[in-house]
Amino acid sequence: MFSDNKKPRTMNEIGAQPNRISKHTKIKGDIISEADFRIDGKLDGNVKTTGKVVIGKDGYIHGKVECVNADIEGSFNGELLVSDLLSLKSSAVIEGTVSVSKLAVEPGATFNASCTMKGKGASSSSSSNFKTTIGTAANEPAKAS
Repeated sequence: MFSDNKKPRTMNEIGAQPNRISKHTKIKGDIISEADFRIDGKLDGNVKTTGKVVIGKDGYIHGKVECVNADIEGSFNGELLVSDLLSLKSSAVIEGTVSVSKLAVEPGATFNASCTMKGKGASSSSSSNFKTTIGTAANEPAKAS
């Protein structure tokens, strides 16, 4: 109960509300926040947060994103730096460069990126360049080009 072994809590665990850019909103500029962010509109710029970034199915970001975790259903083009888990949903389209610790990809996601997987405490454990569509609507296996 009164242990000194407490890990830091994110803003949302403390009670901060996540930020949201709605579907019919377009923003040009940079965003810096300690709270989670959900993008359902369009952003031409950079996002830096100590929380989670969610790009909704209709969302699009062109720029650089730095975050702890990310869930992507929409489109991203640029540099994506995720210190923990990147989760790509079946409708996701990713182009550019990606640096991540853990990667989860649903069948159907399009991942056209240079990807660097970071291990715990290591600067880089592996790097790969590939263009692939992970599955299709017919659930075909992934094909690398």
